[in-house]
Amino acid sequence: MTDYKQLSGLTLAYVGDAIYETYIRDFLVRSGQTRPNKLHHMATRYVSAKAQADLIRQMEAEELLTEEEMAIYRRGRNAKSYTSAKNTDIMTYRMSTGFEAVMGYLHLLEEKDRVEELITWCIKKVGETDEG
Repeated sequence: MTDYKQLSGLTLAYVGDAIYETYIRDFLVRSGQTRPNKLHHMATRYVSAKAQADLIRQMEAEELLTEEEMAIYRRGRNAKSYTSAKNTDIMTYRMSTGFEAVMGYLHLLEEKDRVEELITWCIKKVGETDEG
């Protein structure tokens, strides 16, 4: 068994990116979206670096994450990435990497209920932004 606490923030984010995007795609299709072009456009409201950075800021403000999850977020955020941010500034990119690291970490620990709780919260927050 791998000690997932020892994995790099970027490795955790690599997994978390895929997990989060899969949940979002699933949510969009189950909510009745079927046109690929529209699906892609809608998905970016949830999965873009800017969207993820905004969500993690709100999680911090609401103290939604545990101390352990915050430590994983900081590890992901502070990781030295060898890829550059596309269409965003470096701080936004790093915050989104931290967000993805939390998702990856919880997934690897098989904390399915917690992953779903956080993603459901994210979906609700993006929905509120859309309404406002």
